Amino acid sequence: MSAIYAAEHITKTFGHGKNQVQAVKDVSFALEEGQVTTIVGESGSGKSTIARMVLGLMPITSGKLIFQGKDVTHLRGRARTEYWRDVQAVFQDPFSSFNQFFTVGKLLARSMRLVGREAGQKRLEDALGYVGMDLSVLERYPHQLSGGQRQRVMIARALMMQPKLLIADEATSMLDASLRVNILNVLKDLRDGLGMTVLFITHDIGQACYLADRVLVMEHGVMVEQGKTDEVIFNPQHEYTRRLLADVPKLHEAIHLEELHETLEPR
Repeated sequence: MSAIYAAEHITKTFGHGKNQVQAVKDVSFALEEGQVTTIVGESGSGKSTIARMVLGLMPITSGKLIFQGKDVTHLRGRARTEYWRDVQAVFQDPFSSFNQFFTVGKLLARSMRLVGREAGQKRLEDALGYVGMDLSVLERYPHQLSGGQRQRVMIARALMMQPKLLIADEATSMLDASLRVNILNVLKDLRDGLGMTVLFITHDIGQACYLADRVLVMEHGVMVEQGKTDEVIFNPQHEYTRRLLADVPKLHEAIHLEELHETLEPR
């Protein structure tokens, strides 16, 4: 395995003087090609700030971001646009990504134009099929879709760009348990079937363990632990990680029994 993405000592500070707040403090990690890496932590831990910095939606205060061996820390203009073809995102609230007066077909038309009409049509059909939807969805409006269907449309839109890296920022947090597992399985299929690299952001360590090859744990802007999923589950090194694991009943027993979907909702 080789790293497709690396963050080197990244820091994000908001405010000035006495009002400064460090949302992310000297964080380093690598994303291995063809793997799912999960950043897990409670609200305010800095995980979504990291996602926005990786996407180039938020400037970093210090540190360096490397994508496919190139420094992408301060991209602007056309270079950033090209970067966004390779690095796509799916966010927490798919409904906000829709113009409520547009059909799904019209929403996806822009992505088709970016890749050319003929190639775009083929990519559209392939992407919808990959997330378990058919072309009939193109005639429907956002309010006619369930939350899980809207999120799958957003994943399909990202797939049309054939990205090297997909970032899913709390992409399941607004879904009920059954839909949540559906989306997690779609993301697993992207890794297993397409060899896609995925960065999955979540507050739920149960979801992280179900999906990820590697788990990175954030607390108050600091990455307190990172490692292979089994290592983090069965031999957590930090008290905060142990506390997160304790919130998911029977996680240790379920992890090797294909029953983890039943534990994804902390009690």
